[in-house]
Amino acid sequence: MKSIKQATKEFDMEEIRRRAAEARKKARLRSSTSDTKRDGSHQNSYRCPKCKDEEGFLTRSEDGAEIWRICDCKGARRSERLFKSSSITEKFQQKSFNSFSLNVDPGVLSAYHCAKEYAKTFGDLIKSKEKNNGIALLGQVGSGKTHLLMAIANHLIRHGVQVVYFPWVEGFNEIKDNLSLLDERIQQLQKAEVLYIDDVFKGRSRPTEFQIEQLFAIVNYRYLEGKPIMISSEKTMNEMCEFDQAIGSRISEMCENFTVVIDREMTSNYRLRKDKVVL
Repeated sequence: MKSIKQATKEFDMEEIRRRAAEARKKARLRSSTSDTKRDGSHQNSYRCPKCKDEEGFLTRSEDGAEIWRICDCKGARRSERLFKSSSITEKFQQKSFNSFSLNVDPGVLSAYHCAKEYAKTFGDLIKSKEKNNGIALLGQVGSGKTHLLMAIANHLIRHGVQVVYFPWVEGFNEIKDNLSLLDERIQQLQKAEVLYIDDVFKGRSRPTEFQIEQLFAIVNYRYLEGKPIMISSEKTMNEMCEFDQAIGSRISEMCENFTVVIDREMTSNYRLRKDKVVL
């Protein structure tokens, strides 16, 4: 797992001078565009006054050498950038394990524990370099699958891990609306540090040939490169294999250690409950 607080790094004098010159240049630029107070004076509005939004600052080591120290704000800023590039909405950014109700059926509770264990051991999974480093929550509609996978995604992003979110129906609609960006979009999904595909095979009795072709390109690339994938779907692994064995078998292998299938029981659809469990 990547640490939010970075260790102090030393640079040679040429690098230090370059950074210092850049910092002074940016400071002058900010000064010329600073906010004006009512009395006519100026003030710079830095989000981080410690580093003046440089994400680091010059200081001296114990032996008197100039060093560039990474500011504590850098981790938080990286998380902000990762959230912006993730396609996760502000509403979904609020999903967490703490906000997931445990007043649920046993199958849903199993999914909760599976998701929490995945988030906890993610760093070790990546270090192992095994292909089975994904997670799949499958089955009943309205059982909290999206909430739990979003909780994982938010946890990873806040620890500096890139996650890209791809909702099946909306994602393919956007791709079809702008096919000129198809290759760029598919490459983004292939190469993301972690990819979360929500509601796989949703919306039709059978996926289109176009969807199958693009999904295979994404899944196969990540399978070969050992890149983690997170999957939610109403379909089981066997049902996915009925659509396309090459896709289904790869997802099954990638997620074999973290797969939960929630039985299709109306009692597990918490959107229909009168006592409205928050999922």
